Amino acid sequence: MWLGVDYYPEQWDISMIDKDLDNVIELGSNVIRIGEFAWHIMEKEEGKFDFSFFDMVIKKASEKGLKVIFGTPTATIPAWLAKKYPEVLSEFENGQKRRFGGRHTSCYNSKKYVEYSRKIVTALIEHYKSEKNIVAWQLDNEFGHEGSDECFCPCCEREFQKFLSKKFNGDIDKLNETYGTTFWSQEYNNFEEIPIPTSTITTHNPALRLDWERFRSESIVKYSDMQVDIIREIIPDAVIIHDFPGGGLDKHVDYSKLAEKLDVVAYNNYPVWGGQKKPIPPYEIAFGLDYMRGLKRQNFWITEGIMGAQGHDITGYLPRPNQAKMWSCQGVARGAESFIYFRYRGATKGAEQFCYGVIDADNKKRRKFYEVQDFFKIVKENEKILETPIENKVAIIYDYDSLASFRIQKQSILLDCHAEMKRIHKVFYEKNIMVDIIPHTLDISKYEVVILPFMIIWKEEFVKKIKEFTSNGGKVIFTYRNAVKDIDNNLTLGEMLPIKYTDLTGVYVEETESLQEYDELPLKGVGTFEGVEGRAGIFRDMLVPTTAESLMKYNDKFYDSFSAVTLNKFGNGEVYYIGCGLENSLMELVIDKVLENTTITSEITPDGVEVIERGVANNKVKIYINHNDYPVKFNNIELKEFEYKFITK
Repeated sequence: MWLGVDYYPEQWDISMIDKDLDNVIELGSNVIRIGEFAWHIMEKEEGKFDFSFFDMVIKKASEKGLKVIFGTPTATIPAWLAKKYPEVLSEFENGQKRRFGGRHTSCYNSKKYVEYSRKIVTALIEHYKSEKNIVAWQLDNEFGHEGSDECFCPCCEREFQKFLSKKFNGDIDKLNETYGTTFWSQEYNNFEEIPIPTSTITTHNPALRLDWERFRSESIVKYSDMQVDIIREIIPDAVIIHDFPGGGLDKHVDYSKLAEKLDVVAYNNYPVWGGQKKPIPPYEIAFGLDYMRGLKRQNFWITEGIMGAQGHDITGYLPRPNQAKMWSCQGVARGAESFIYFRYRGATKGAEQFCYGVIDADNKKRRKFYEVQDFFKIVKENEKILETPIENKVAIIYDYDSLASFRIQKQSILLDCHAEMKRIHKVFYEKNIMVDIIPHTLDISKYEVVILPFMIIWKEEFVKKIKEFTSNGGKVIFTYRNAVKDIDNNLTLGEMLPIKYTDLTGVYVEETESLQEYDELPLKGVGTFEGVEGRAGIFRDMLVPTTAESLMKYNDKFYDSFSAVTLNKFGNGEVYYIGCGLENSLMELVIDKVLENTTITSEITPDGVEVIERGVANNKVKIYINHNDYPVKFNNIELKEFEYKFITK
């Protein structure tokens, strides 16, 4: 297990390095993470590579028993490259070129950017190919972060047209037919006429826009894979990671595709950021961790864990004593088998002066230093247990294309797919049931329950997979706006919704409605849920059961004949269809019903207390975590504010 800090010795007087590394060791660290923003230090002038500074850093780290995670420096190009080849800089949608001076400012489709990235990465890896003290290579930094997943420059326009020509085998008539370009006289005579979807009157063609989303993702994945291939060729047994930022389900890049060639997924976990009055709720932090673990369905690393307040220009909430340490525990409990804090010392210069570290700019060891030290001590004591794989019986499944489709056509002003997925996840979180959040491409046969939230685009292979899963005894939860569109983001003529699933769900959708409130509709329980009442909103499908049993109906004047929630038996399994945005109490009721007759167990704890079981066979612990700012006592367990405990089973 790698424990350590992000360390940027190039930002300090080099005379400080020995004392710094001694302090890093005093924390209990065995690794430092370096190099990811240091392209200019490695190549001050074009083609003149100089790695002597990092030779010195690695040598000193090695002498003190510290290993190194080294980042390729391609997230921040040097000024000389931007000046010589301004086309490497990406563009905003309005055509304004992003200026040199920030980070992630390069266009992934710029041939010059790719060329010079290849050169620096190749030179770096060749130089250190025999360096045994480097235990992992990190690609770039936070792909897709801060708007870098979008660029609208001429390079991107040309490459997008090539992307479409390849997809349609050079047949422009096939594209016109697929997109339905006769609408609004949008037919194209050749691929060079096709625009990128920048601002226009009303809106661009939805099929075009979905292909643009796919192109954006492919652009970054190709760039990442290029670096992976270079490293693999030079160091075949290298451990390759990438440090993903949060919010991946809202990005214009498919993180699951980025993860495919990586050995390990890494995560930069920020429960609070600049300007936030308070941290995000514990269940949302858990959702982010579960999503990262699900990218490859294996344990991951945290490469940036916070200890102090964070912010670029606006400072955020300061984690209370032991609160950041508690978040660290939550991270390792949910599958982070290595943990690195951002950063060793807060910066005194540059854009991140208010991103406070383990030590502040005054260079004094205080509370935060000793919290990290204590956390590392406890993690080492439980290292073997925390490295065991996590096996869950519930999965939330997502599809990049479907999420992109909702970005293109939101349909309801209230529908936030990411937020609604978190709300479903929260029901399981509050029952202390661990959930995998996985892409639709992974095998699902091991699960007992799978949830398909807002998978608006139906895909033949996935339809087959879900029907087989259900036939074999699995339980499936559909939400509204499922299986509405085809692979090209178009509606289907002559078929009822949900397309290809009406036999599985035992219902069809008669009509739909976008709602303007979260609690706009009254609902009434029927059959199994007789006597239940509640409310719903956001959107609704008017469900007509064929073979399904109705569990809830709409209770309004005009549509009380339609079902809102149904249950259908299919083979040996069950399919639930939630046709609207249920209030939390009703969502919990439905999920309680789903969990009946499964082997899935829950544990009810006081509000703000989560419990996670880790380990295998006779070597298990339960990790109790108190997210509250007050003490909690239950079941002979006492937890102080923000305290966690490892209790052997």
